[in-house]
Parts: sequence; structure tokens; C-alpha cells
Amino acid sequence: MAGIKLIVGLGNPGAEYLKTRHNAGFWFVDVLAQSQGAVFRHDGKLHGEACKVDLAGQSVWLLKPTTFMNKSGIAVVSALRYYKIEPDECLVVHDDLDLDPGTARLKFDGGHGGQNGLRDIKTHLGHGRFHRLRIGIGHPGHRDGVTPWVLGKPSAKDEDAIIDAVVAAERVLPDLIQGQFDKAMRQLHTAPGAMAPNGHKKAPQA
Repeated sequence: MAGIKLIVGLGNPGAEYLKTRHNAGFWFVDVLAQSQGAVFRHDGKLHGEACKVDLAGQSVWLLKPTTFMNKSGIAVVSALRYYKIEPDECLVVHDDLDLDPGTARLKFDGGHGGQNGLRDIKTHLGHGRFHRLRIGIGHPGHRDGVTPWVLGKPSAKDEDAIIDAVVAAERVLPDLIQGQFDKAMRQLHTAPGAMAPNGHKKAPQA
């Protein structure tokens, strides 16, 4: 399978949404761009903000749709066509209610799980054959509370946990870029806190 050439972070544009749970995808690509010294710039033909970074010796495009979450598919399809990238060379990063804060999981293909950004991307593509990075934000406990939950700001503890998940996912990006998805998945799906950055298991804390 080909490696990743486009990473799309899902979220809503605007300062009022910047720190909300629904913008976890934006958090990821922002952290990635900052670590590479890259700056996002708005591009009307892409319906989003884009920049290019060098990862694992390869050029990779980062994209933040400015269409709002429910219309994310417009930006994703526009970028794939413009850059001549196949859907299976795209990684979509999004918040996930079914995962606890601090958890990140990789997935290829499948349904949208109620995530409206994924829903719209699948509608525009006509299929779901693209890679996803799921960033856990937890669940409010009742379906009626989902909208205010995703559009709300996490607690300081949950925010730290989400950032930890972002950092953990960033560590496996070189493998994703090179198409080593099984290796990246094994590393990322190790129990949180079980592995230190050097790959050795952490000693249990008293």
C-alpha cells in the first residue's frame, strides 16, 4: 500500500472553536506544522488552509478545511484532485467520541461512526477507503449531550491527555509516510503509558 501524501485535520474554523474537542484534528496538524516550521496559508481552490512539510524524507501536504466540519468533503476532494493524490494516500485526523482522551487509533476504511466530517468525506468520495487517525475525546454519557460536548472545551486534564495522544500519533508518522501501516498501528495501539519515547517499557509508578 502506498504511503501518506496528504494529512487532513478536521475541525471548525474560527477562534471560538479553536480549543474545542471537535477541533482535535486541527490540533494535530497545527502541532505537526509548528514542529516543521511550516505556516498554513489559505487557498481558495482547496477550500482550506494548506502547507507542505518534509516528513521521513518525503513531501507531505497538510490541510485544514475552512468549510466547517459538516462540509469537510468539499475540501478533501478538492485537495486530492489538485495534488493528484489517491484517497488511500490520505490520512484524515478527527475527534472520536468512542475513545477516551489520551487514546489515538489508526484505521483504514469503514463507516463514519456518526462523525459528520467523515460522513461528508465519504459522501463526496463515494467510499471510505482512506486512512483515519482517531483522537479520543471521551463521551458525555448521553446522546443528547453530544453536540455541546464536542463543541465545548475539554477540562485541563482531558486537554493534556488529548495532547499526549497527538504526540504519540506524531511519533508513528514516519512509518505512515513510508506505507508501513501495520508497524505504525502496532506502536500506536500499545497501551497508553506502556512505552517510553525510546521504545522501552516504562517502569510501573508507585
